[in-house]
Parts: sequence; structure tokens; C-alpha cells
Amino acid sequence: MKPDFATLFDQYGALLGRVASSYEANYALQQELLQEIALAVWQALARFKGDSSVKTYILKVAHNRAVSHVASQVRVPGTVAYDEQQDSAADMRWSPEHHTEQERMLTQMLEAVRTLPLPGRQVLTLSLEGLSYQEIAQICGLTTSHVGVLLKRARAAVTKHLENDHAN
Repeated sequence: MKPDFATLFDQYGALLGRVASSYEANYALQQELLQEIALAVWQALARFKGDSSVKTYILKVAHNRAVSHVASQVRVPGTVAYDEQQDSAADMRWSPEHHTEQERMLTQMLEAVRTLPLPGRQVLTLSLEGLSYQEIAQICGLTTSHVGVLLKRARAAVTKHLENDHAN
């Protein structure tokens, strides 16, 4: 039995949104990418054979679509990498200052992730979503040891970027 798209999107829509935001800084382009990812997942569900978990399969589709999106944006002159709008609402349990600090930290983290080369960005994003090295390798078409190397380098680069932000 093939998975139902509406059910999957209800379950994994936030995850797909995080994938889109890790590849695209501009809010409007994030939303466009999310729509492209949703369409790609919907089209790919007919080809799902059950060789992996549904989550792994849709993440592979999402990351492939995101890579294509980034490649197409590189060819478009005048694309601005600027986050115009934050998409999360304030949590009433936190003070405005705490929420502002959390938003600042998240923005810095996403900026740091977006500076990574695509392979590092992919493995780091998937790792942050809780996938194992083996699942990441399957999604990205890499060996598990290469995933480990890329993940270590990506983490080091993000840490260095964040340390440089704090030093300035």
C-alpha cells in the first residue's frame, strides 16, 4: 500500500519546511522551495518501493529537490540571500528578550549552515533531524564513513563561523 500524501505531509511537513529553510535564506523562496519539495514528494510516492522508511525516502527526494533549487538560484542573477521574515511566532512562556535571543541564535545557525558546501549542508541538516549515518548515506548516495567525515567538517565549520560571529 502506497503512503497517502496528505497524511505524510501532515506528519513530515515541518521537517520538509526545515529542509527548505536550511537551503534557502529568503522567506519567499523558502516557501517556493517547500512547494517544489511537496510536489516532488507527491510525484515520487508512486515510485516508493518500501526499500527504506518513508521518512528516509521523502528526505532523499526533498534534499535532491533542494540541491536542484540551489543550483538554479545560482544561475539567476540578482537573487538576494536575505531572510525577510521569521516564520515562528513568539512562545508566550518566554520573555520577549529570551525569544529575541533564541531567534538571533537560530538565524546565526541557519546562516552558518547555508555557508557550507552542499554535501556538508546535506549531511548536517539530516543529522540534525536525527537520521543515522547509514540513513544519511542512503539519502545522499555516500558511504557511511564519508558521511562521518563530511559531518565532522561541517560541524567544525559551523562552530568556527559562530565563534567568529561572537568575536565580532
